[in-house]
Amino acid sequence: MNNYNKLLNNLDLLKLNKVKEKLDDYVDLINKKEKNFIDSLYELTNMEIKIMEEKRILHSIQFAGFPFLKSLDDFDFTFQPSINKEEIYDFKNLRFMTKNENILFVGSPGVGKTHLATAIGIENAKSNHSTYFINCNDLIQSLKKAHLQNRLDDKLKTLAKYKLLIIDEVGYLPIDVDSANMLFQLINKRYEKNSTIITTNKPFSKWGELFGDNMIANAILDRLLHHAHVITITGKSYRTKDILIDSEKNKQ
Repeated sequence: MNNYNKLLNNLDLLKLNKVKEKLDDYVDLINKKEKNFIDSLYELTNMEIKIMEEKRILHSIQFAGFPFLKSLDDFDFTFQPSINKEEIYDFKNLRFMTKNENILFVGSPGVGKTHLATAIGIENAKSNHSTYFINCNDLIQSLKKAHLQNRLDDKLKTLAKYKLLIIDEVGYLPIDVDSANMLFQLINKRYEKNSTIITTNKPFSKWGELFGDNMIANAILDRLLHHAHVITITGKSYRTKDILIDSEKNKQ
């Protein structure tokens, strides 16, 4: 076996598929003196690095458990004029992460809270920061299960370590006092250590009713709001957007 075939075998073993795919093209360019060896080797390895980075980003996004893949560019800010677009785009820079700040999106169902939280979370995952997205009810069920299995402390430690934890739809279902207490323990462990994004349809004045205990609700809010950006969205639901547009057209 000649060295060329041995090289191809080595590339297979090392799983350098892009280098193998482009190898002949670059050998031809070197033979024609259109590229030198160092430049060719750099470009080939750079291709592999880019592929590795794309795979890493994809893995991070998949692991985070996002409900969908949407960016801030996909968000229609003209439909929600109550939102400061510049402020939202600044979150894309992840400055809030370096300060361990939280973001709380407050508004009626369908106004885009989950979209914005997801988009910011995806940017964080792309930057190689551990990210986890979970629905509030699913989180509570997970904590309850861990408690029954006598591994609540381990579960809380795992959730507390994520650089960004996104808890979606706080307030859509009532929360019993025991669950509220476990949620407080989680928020307390993350306090001033890592960032948390919350989406909720309930104003903070109603959280006492939501958790069935004003003291626990205030304790949770105290830690969430201490270093936080509160984004209140007062616009209409995206889910009725097309219906409203069609309705307006029919009136004309």
